[in-house]
Amino acid sequence: MKILVLNCGSSSIKYQLFKMDDLQWEVMAKGGVEKVGLKGSFLKHEKASGEKVLLEGEILDHQIGIDYILGVLISEKHGCIKDLDEIDAVGHRVVHGGEMFNSSVFITDEVIKKMEECIELAPLHNPPNLKGIQAISTLLPDVPQVGVFDTAFHQTMPKHAFMYAIPQSLYKEYGIRRYGFHGTSHRYVSHRACELLDCDYNTQRIVSCHLGNGASIAAIKNGQSVDTSMGFTPIEGLMMGTRCGDLDVGAVTFIMEKEKIGTRSASILFNKHSGMLGVTNISSDMREIEEAYEKGDENARLGLEMYCYRIKKYIGSYAAAMGGIDILLFTGGIGENADLIRSKVCENLDFLGIKINESKNKNLRGQEMDISSSGSRVKVMVVPTNEELVIAQDTKEIVEQLANRKIQEP
Repeated sequence: MKILVLNCGSSSIKYQLFKMDDLQWEVMAKGGVEKVGLKGSFLKHEKASGEKVLLEGEILDHQIGIDYILGVLISEKHGCIKDLDEIDAVGHRVVHGGEMFNSSVFITDEVIKKMEECIELAPLHNPPNLKGIQAISTLLPDVPQVGVFDTAFHQTMPKHAFMYAIPQSLYKEYGIRRYGFHGTSHRYVSHRACELLDCDYNTQRIVSCHLGNGASIAAIKNGQSVDTSMGFTPIEGLMMGTRCGDLDVGAVTFIMEKEKIGTRSASILFNKHSGMLGVTNISSDMREIEEAYEKGDENARLGLEMYCYRIKKYIGSYAAAMGGIDILLFTGGIGENADLIRSKVCENLDFLGIKINESKNKNLRGQEMDISSSGSRVKVMVVPTNEELVIAQDTKEIVEQLANRKIQEP
């Protein structure tokens, strides 16, 4: 089965074409469209062989962008399939599923209506996700589509973990609660770690740290997410590249009053100009901050100390919530590649049974590895995430179930 996975952002479209067999899979091609609707738009395409091509063009909207993608997939020079009929299904990343979706779903008109109801919960993310679905409906009308939601994995959180201490009427009226994000990533790496360690996923207490420009931590107990650091929106929780993370609501209103700014400006301030960028005044890119730190920059030192301290606090709190921890995971662009961050986070966590092997940790970049020391009670793992594979796997499973159901119908 050949499955096209799409991740549509406001001005970008990432894609991968998978060939999925029962026991094996391969990426036939991958790439992305950038600057959709803007000047200088282009498509980057890479075949399984590593051959790369950059194609420039006027890409006014998501449908044109996806049409470009389909065109390059079947092109004689750069393609990997001969005809679009070879695409058996399309899987879409959808950021917010609210309380309506606790698992991946086959996309129907009714599902699209429910997804549209979630737009106010993710006004920046869900609309482009829906544009991708609508584009495929137009360009490949007979191809089944599946939606995989970032929030779905966290729908197992108990009510005492996802509720905020605000009037319940606000939850009932507007759905204001903790939803959590990066669920597809947390699901993949937690499963994968247990595969690598040859242990039962449904008996482990796992703390999964997805550290990238956006960052979140999940507490996974006996195969279910029981808490996570991101909340109603992705701004809550850890200090991130440009997001402030946890912040006193009183400080928010105080700043708005003193700076005489409204909600839109406040949102931009705390989402785009805070976090590591705001504290260091250097960059939101951890690599540049680490370079400054090595040169003795005090703002970079403060930023790194704050960043790692907050991760430590969440690890400790989730160990307390789960009654201990068996596996600590690092993933995401920073989690997979920043040995300095992993080292600082794990420093002085011996009381939890967390000890890492610094020689294994040093210079480890984007590889699956157990970096715990021989005396560590907790397995400390680096597991590169693969959200696209999860989307492809879910899509394959759902489409096959539907096909089997139709065969069995009298």
